[in-house]
Order: sequence, then structure tokens, then C-alpha cells
Amino acid sequence: MKNISKHLPYLIFALLLGLLIGLKLNDVVSFSEKSKQLKKIGDIMEFTEEYYVDKVDEQKLTEDAIKGMFSSLDPHTVYVSAKDQTAEEESFRGNFEGIGVEFQIINDTITVVSPITGGPSEIVGIISGDRIVKIDGKNSTGWKNEDVIKKLRGNKGTNVDLTIFRPSSKSLTTFKVTRDKINLFSVDASLMYDNETGYINLTRFSETTTEEMVNALKDLASKGMKRLVLDLRNNPGGYERQASNIADLFIDGDKMIVYNKGRLKESSEEYHAGKTYPYEKIPLIILVNRGSASASEIVSGAIQDWDRGLIVGETTFGKGLVQTPIQLKDGSAVRITIAKYFTPSGRQIQRNYKDKNKYYEEVMDRQETEGDNVDHKTEKDSSKPKFKTKNGRTVYGGGGITPDYIVEPGKVSNYSLELRKNNVYYQFVRKILDKDGSVLREKYSNNLQKFANEFQISNEQMQSFVQYAESLKVKYDAKGYEADKESIRQRLKAFIARDLYKNNGWYLTLLKSDHQFQKAASLFGEAEKLAGFSK
Repeated sequence: MKNISKHLPYLIFALLLGLLIGLKLNDVVSFSEKSKQLKKIGDIMEFTEEYYVDKVDEQKLTEDAIKGMFSSLDPHTVYVSAKDQTAEEESFRGNFEGIGVEFQIINDTITVVSPITGGPSEIVGIISGDRIVKIDGKNSTGWKNEDVIKKLRGNKGTNVDLTIFRPSSKSLTTFKVTRDKINLFSVDASLMYDNETGYINLTRFSETTTEEMVNALKDLASKGMKRLVLDLRNNPGGYERQASNIADLFIDGDKMIVYNKGRLKESSEEYHAGKTYPYEKIPLIILVNRGSASASEIVSGAIQDWDRGLIVGETTFGKGLVQTPIQLKDGSAVRITIAKYFTPSGRQIQRNYKDKNKYYEEVMDRQETEGDNVDHKTEKDSSKPKFKTKNGRTVYGGGGITPDYIVEPGKVSNYSLELRKNNVYYQFVRKILDKDGSVLREKYSNNLQKFANEFQISNEQMQSFVQYAESLKVKYDAKGYEADKESIRQRLKAFIARDLYKNNGWYLTLLKSDHQFQKAASLFGEAEKLAGFSK
């Protein structure tokens, strides 16, 4: 016994040393195994480059290898090329440097669709419809989009000379434009649909989204807004923190908005409402469709779980995975999924992605039945897990956010699709505006509501439009035309409204015939009742 006691410290030390060596050896073995696999990949690439029958592009081979490595993971863990990464950073950052115009190339000529409000081009006097015929003295006829972008973008403070042909004056003028920082807005439109109903269209969740939303809400409140439609249709998402901030604008107290669960502790976190805003008691309806994803689903899921407002439209995309971007030395990046996110009731939004070949097809092939779905009876036979909202309504996880009212967008004929695909609307309207644009601006001035109430596309203009479409090889389809006649008329009007009043003109005009919006606008009584605002 004495001998054991005497040697006990040495035994303990030997045991600890053995454990430590075992752990270190484990690390060495793990590192050695990883090195083997990396060497294997390198060897295969080297052999391919050396022996393959045709010369291979080393960069493309590397990128394809990365894509192949990710192919067995989820659909949102991806490789992003340096070029695409730059574009995405601009989108999420909310700005880039350039001259600030939206353009289209029509008949080989650069046509200004709209100068960005407050941007360098608008400041010097460039207007919608101007044709850019020379850039820095060089003829720009026949250029491709990427050529134009390369020439017009540049560092803030640098200059570019644009030679403009203006159809209304039939003259050439050269403008010296000084490039500046151009803001990319996530609030695409903010307007009063009527005396009480505000409408905001949100296109992404970028660094500036919260600030833009607060400013838009303040402006609408000053104009008498008593209720709001927040349009998240085709909003693909963005920053999770921004989504939490937007939900916080409408959710009171310190209620949960979203939480993440990841394999690593630091990937798991919670987001709660925190600030108090004057919009927490206004009746709210959120419009969604199958293109609403990620951050859009965080907002609509929180609003639905807390019975704060109604969700109207189509079931959302179903993307509930959180990615972290990792920048690589050559400017490219990988976005790796680090967590799954859940709504306040515990719903996971992510759809099943085992069959990645059908992952995106499934969204487009969905069939939903229109109607009242406040109690979510359309999903009662679903195998998806059940959860409860604040008021005790049953909702389901694992497949996006299913609306409280399912409303299809409405079908359009193949004729209408051909008109859009061939850009017939804008080209035809451009001819009207080249001829009568100054008259319309003088008549309606800055009064969008007057334009919306009084201006109409005549039957003669409709016939001219059909003939113009035929001249662009879009074959007339009598059945399709009759079915979509009024929506075609409204769309032509919207293009004119956009030229005169920018995005607010475009949206206000189209909302008049927007099936999903019109249904949403009729449901504010239900939204008040659900949120407990009814008197």
C-alpha cells in the first residue's frame, strides 16, 4: 500500500502524459490525413494538366474542383467567382461608383431609361430617353452592356464626356459627368396607394435597408398612413441582422424574431425585438411569393408567429440556412453554411434538399389552392412538423412560409410573355415619349395621382402597339390579346408613369391591376382582428 502511495504521483503524471501524447498524436494523424487528401487533389490536377488530350484552363479546373467538392453539401454552400463576388458586395453594400444611369441598348444605341435620383447624370441634366452616342469622343453605337458598364463606372471624382442625342430637340450635346458614389436602394418604392394605405416594396436586405425603411415609414406617416402593405415578393434576402431590424419595426417588447442553431457554439445566436417604434400598432399585411427567400422569410415568419399581421400571396422559397462568406486571396469567395435558422415558434424554414436536381424545379412546379388559409387547413394532411402561433393557430415547418391567404398572381398568355421577352413595351413607349413626353410632363407636372386617375392608353394606341409588336416579329395572337388586353394597357401606362415619376409611378400604376395586392388591401380588417387591434 505504501509503495502504491509512493508511486501514485508518478502514475498520475504518466497517465496525463499518455493522454496528452494521445491527443497530440490524434491531431497529427488528423493533420496527416488532411494533408494526404490535399496532396491527392493536387496530384490529380497536376496529372490532368500534364496529360489531358487538350490544353486545360487551370483556373477553371480549380473552380470546377471546388464546385464538385460542394456538390454533395446543401444548395447554398457555393463558390463565387471574383467577378460575381464584386457584384454581390456592391448589392449588399448598397453602392458603387459611376455616373448613375439605368440604360438599355435599343437598336444598337445606348438609351437612358432613367437617371438615378440625385446622381451625377441627373445633376448635369441628362434625362430619360436621351441616347448616348459617344463616350469620351468614341462612337458607342453597337456596344454591349458590359462594354458600357466598363466605360461608365470608375473612381469617384473622375470625369467622363457623354455625347447625347435628345429626340425632342433633335440635337447633339456633350455633358461632362463627374463620377460619384451611387446608392443602390433596397426600398424600390414607397407611396400612398390611397389616403390611408401605405405601400413599400423592399427588394433586398442590404447594409442600408433599416435606415431606408425608417425614412420611408416616416415619410408615409407624414402623409397620413394608417395601415401598410410591405411587399417582399421576389426579395431573395440578404443580411440576417437587417431582417431582424425590419421585423423589430413592427413587433413590440423583447419578443424573439429568429434564432440560429449551428454545430459550433459561436454560430448559434438569437435575435430579439428591442427598440420601440410608432409602427408597432398599425395594421400590417406582408406580400410574399415563391421568390421570397431567406431574410424575407425571417420577417414574414416572425410576423406570422406573433400574429402581428397577415401574410398574403404564395408559399415562400424555403431557404433557412445561414452562410458565412470567406474571401479568398484572388478576390473570389466561398459561402459556407454554418447554421440553420428558426422562427419564434421553432419552425425551420429550410426545404428538403436531398434531391438537389429538383430543388429549384420544385418551387416553380408547386400547385396551391387559392383562398382563406388563416387556420392553415390546406396543410392539415402534411407530414411536416406542427407549431403554434401566439393565438394558437397551427403552422407548419420545413417548407417556407405558407400564407394566411393564398393568392395566385394570375396567369398571362404566351402572347403577353412574348411581348415582355422581346422588350416591346419599352421600345413602343419610348416612341410615344420621344414625341409627346414634354407635353405629358407639362400637363401632369409632379402630380402622380392626377396622372394615375386621368391618363389612359387609347384604343388607337393599343392597335398601334399590336402593329409595332408585329414589326418586331411578335406574332399577333387574338385570343391572348383579348384575355390580357387590360393588363397590356395598364403595363403600357406603367412604362410611361415610370418615365415621368420613376419607380413610384411604375408601382402605383401596376398595383391597380395587381391581383395579389388588391386582395391584400381588402384584408386589413382581418389583420387588425388577428393582431388584437379591433376596437
